[in-house]
Amino acid sequence: QVQLVESGGGLVQAGGSLRLSCAASGRTFSIYTMGWFRQAPGKEREFVAAISWSGGSTDYTDSVKGRFTISRDNAKNTVYLQMNSLKPEDTAVYYCAADLTAVLVRSPYDYDYWGQGTQVTVSS
Repeated sequence: QVQLVESGGGLVQAGGSLRLSCAASGRTFSIYTMGWFRQAPGKEREFVAAISWSGGSTDYTDSVKGRFTISRDNAKNTVYLQMNSLKPEDTAVYYCAADLTAVLVRSPYDYDYWGQGTQVTVSS
C-alpha cells in the first residue's frame, strides 16, 4: 500500500505560480512512476504530467508543456509539480497518483494509488 497526500494548492491570479507537493508513505516510493492529474467541475480527470522512478524521463500533456515541471526527490518520498504562467483554464482539483509499471502512462486507469486532491483556482 502507498498513501499519497497532496499539498500546495490555492488561489492565484493568472500568470502566477504554484508548486504542488505529493508526499508518499508506505511501500518503497522510488519504484513507482508518479503522475499528476486534474479534474475540473463537470469534466473527466485528465493527465497532466508523469515522471519515471529515476526522474530521468518525463511526459506532459500539450497544454502545460513549457509552463509546468514535474520532479521528484526519492530521498524525501515526494513528487512536485511546479506550475508557472497559470491560466484560468488550469483551475481544477489536482491529484497525484502512483503506478507500479516502469513506463510512463497517461491513462488514470493504469495508476494504482491516488491522493485526495488539492484545489487550484486561477483567477482572471
